[in-house]
Amino acid sequence: MCQQEEVCSKSVINSCTDCIRSGPYCAWCQQLNFTKAGEQESVRCDTQAQLMERGCIKEEIISPANNVTIIKEDPLSVSFDNQEPVQMSPQKINLKLRPGLPTTFRISFRRVEGYPVDLYYLMDLSNSMKDDLENVKELGRDLFAALKKITEHAQIGFGAFVDKTVLPYTNTNKEKLQRPCDESDQYCQAAFGYRHVLSMTAKENEFKKKVADQFISGNLDSPEGSLDAMMQAAVCGNKIGWRNSSTRLIVLTTDAGFHMAGDGKLAGILEPNDQQCHMENNLYTKSNEMDYPSVGQLATELEKNNIQPIFAVTKNVEDVYKVNFTFLSTHLSFHSSNNVVLLKVIFNFMFFQELSKMIPKSEVGVLSSDSKNVVQLIETAYNSLSSKVTVTHDNLPDNVRVVYTPICKYAGPAGDKNGVCDNVHVAQTISFDVTVTADSCMEDTSFTIRPLGIKDTLTVTLSTKCECQCKDPNDKMHQLCTNRGSIVCGICSCMESFIGQNCECSIGNKDEQSLRASCQRNNGTECEGRGDCVCGRCQCHSTNQGGRYRGDFCECDDEHCENYQNKLCGGNGKCDCGTCKCNAGYEGSACQCKASREGCLTKGNTVCNGRGRCICNRCECKEGYQRPQCLICLGCPDPCQTKLDCIECLGFGSGPFGKICDTNCRNITYDMVDNFAISGKECHQKDSEGCWITFKLNQLVGEDNYEVEILKQRDCPEPPSVIPIIAGSIAGVAVIGIVLLMLIKMLIYMKDLKEFRKFENEKKKSKWAEADNPLFQNATTTVANPTFTGE
Repeated sequence: MCQQEEVCSKSVINSCTDCIRSGPYCAWCQQLNFTKAGEQESVRCDTQAQLMERGCIKEEIISPANNVTIIKEDPLSVSFDNQEPVQMSPQKINLKLRPGLPTTFRISFRRVEGYPVDLYYLMDLSNSMKDDLENVKELGRDLFAALKKITEHAQIGFGAFVDKTVLPYTNTNKEKLQRPCDESDQYCQAAFGYRHVLSMTAKENEFKKKVADQFISGNLDSPEGSLDAMMQAAVCGNKIGWRNSSTRLIVLTTDAGFHMAGDGKLAGILEPNDQQCHMENNLYTKSNEMDYPSVGQLATELEKNNIQPIFAVTKNVEDVYKVNFTFLSTHLSFHSSNNVVLLKVIFNFMFFQELSKMIPKSEVGVLSSDSKNVVQLIETAYNSLSSKVTVTHDNLPDNVRVVYTPICKYAGPAGDKNGVCDNVHVAQTISFDVTVTADSCMEDTSFTIRPLGIKDTLTVTLSTKCECQCKDPNDKMHQLCTNRGSIVCGICSCMESFIGQNCECSIGNKDEQSLRASCQRNNGTECEGRGDCVCGRCQCHSTNQGGRYRGDFCECDDEHCENYQNKLCGGNGKCDCGTCKCNAGYEGSACQCKASREGCLTKGNTVCNGRGRCICNRCECKEGYQRPQCLICLGCPDPCQTKLDCIECLGFGSGPFGKICDTNCRNITYDMVDNFAISGKECHQKDSEGCWITFKLNQLVGEDNYEVEILKQRDCPEPPSVIPIIAGSIAGVAVIGIVLLMLIKMLIYMKDLKEFRKFENEKKKSKWAEADNPLFQNATTTVANPTFTGE
């Protein structure tokens, strides 16, 4: 009952290939003479059950099935013996799928006993981790002892990080760069971003010595450059010393949050992280040139290199690596002065999920304030990681779907992203059913399936079956095709110049396109989709009820008329090309009524007043007229206006119809009267001569027939007197001219008066100074006698 029902949803089918591609359950019958005369070849396409029911032999049915071929299937290893172990099987598989039809295969996995472990201890050496560093220096023996419980093939490496050595992360004062710690600290190393201290080694003494040489450093802000350090540890595999066959672990110990992509803008670092190795002399050389990596970038590289991180963090920043509330408050307190960065931080927080969930195969553990419990934390995290087997895929092609169904005691739900089995013990074999579906045709392509954190992979090569492999007769000219063509998947493939179901039509000099055009009505579908165009004429198909389509274009059938009481044409007529032809005594679109006119007769014994048809004993009125008897027309134009020209013409011999009155007004009978004697609509209209005509209209039987009475006397107003009008106009113009001249004269006088008064005022204000003109000479000359002495 839970199995999917097999349905063939076919559309346009012209060949076996079209059929196979139309749906996963469509099959093609290649049996000769399977189709009947007039049937389309598309009837060969249906589900296998339907074809067999129609008489197709099972051996003649083409329905490609999925094929699964295992190319490489090495057996699973039990324990590690210094050779490449096999933990997943098979390793290579080929799939040939039919589009839309799913196929399922099984993969097996077994944890190898004693599988090597590479552990890289990555430690925060900022000033707040001073006491932790001292304890880690004494933990070498315990770390190795814990790993020996897991495997005899264990190695440990060591790295340290602080932050970028630029403002605002680190004090760039020359002295502070060399000694960023407090003055009370006797041992302090220069500021740095990330330093690789020790490559992978199995020697306990070497680990103790390298860690003992380390000292704390310092920076300014609380978040550290831990993502920078993890990225370099992941991509610089040769320098770290990761082995090809090992469980790779990065243990990050810190008591602070982390910077991520975008934070570098605070220091003017705009170049994004390129996810490449930039390590020289064991130092990350691009620390001050490239931005921090994003969590997504880091997760990609960790997954790509099969590295599983363990976040050993103190309680105060546990939420940074889980729910990230501390991450937000830390960033806000430091960057509150920069509004742009503030908005960015809030945006990142809103969409930032739990870090451990964003990075596959990772664990978070709470570190004590002095890191004394780090060994126990690592041991617990490793057991959690190694006992959880997650199978996923890489490079999945478009239009391909994969579903994983775990088969184990503690199985997770089936999913299209991955399959999960938990609490898997060493040497325990588990399985996953992998269901693959290709949704479209495609050439050879491939993708990989692998367990997270493990090197083993399964390569799946995929191709599709979209072509029919038919067993055709060898005859180039087959008798079924009138020796003018060959058989291809049960149907005729005709020679050039021949067409038709059996190649029976010779098109001669005509091209096939012109012949097919003659089978199309108004450039529509060929034979209305109800027949085949043979030699330029439509051969109509049979209908579903056993009848046949007919007409030049197969446009007619006698089965699709209106039904009444679930009977075609109410059982009272015959269907003729989509229209009911009623028997005598019946009418209606579905012959549903007995013929009767009683409900349509008027007082004058007319049917619907001549303005409609009586159908099913009811008036079907013409547009605008109202039931029950089509007497009133609410949507018609006012006849007082539409008939005015005829009234003026008939009654007074004037107007636009003066000379053609008999032709245009033949449906109107009229009388000239002194008083009205008929009932009807009274009209009062103005004619072409400006006179008012009064008349009455009474509509007779029919749509445009009227009886009219016209009053003999028109109301024509007297014409106006021309002489008084002209005289009055002249007098008015003269008066207006005189008034304008007086106004202009008054304005000029007022202006002159104003200027004169201004002159008088200025004259009164002037003061004349009394002085002699130096050019003036008196006309009187006085001469003195030089000899006169006055005596």
